Amino acid sequence: MELNLQWHEIIDNLIHLGIAYMLALPMAFDRERSNHGAGLRTFPLVAVASCGYALVGMSVLTSTEAESKVLEGIITGIGFIGGGAILKNKNSTYGTATAASIWNMGLIGIAVAFSRYEIALLMAIINFITLRYVKRLK
Repeated sequence: MELNLQWHEIIDNLIHLGIAYMLALPMAFDRERSNHGAGLRTFPLVAVASCGYALVGMSVLTSTEAESKVLEGIITGIGFIGGGAILKNKNSTYGTATAASIWNMGLIGIAVAFSRYEIALLMAIINFITLRYVKRLK
């Protein structure tokens, strides 16, 4: 059995996964520093996993309909993870910003997988600014 490695594909995939990871880190560090539940482990893992699923889907599926089903599964799964971050007590709800940020990490990963770096970068910047500074405006 011969192992046929396509080094250009391997390097391309590693670059995509690395970019998704790096774009998630600023939010992850900020969340971790401010002692929020999801942070340094969750955000990068969600971004990298969603990027990885999208990359695999694009490489093995031959139709856009099949690819869209993979994206639908990624988005649904990340929504489920985000739902676990939301806590409800008597008259208050916590964790909705964290849940939305987790969902956004999925979008960042998917955008990177499709080489839409401008979308990924803009979503990372919007997420960081919103989590870091918008609460101070209240």
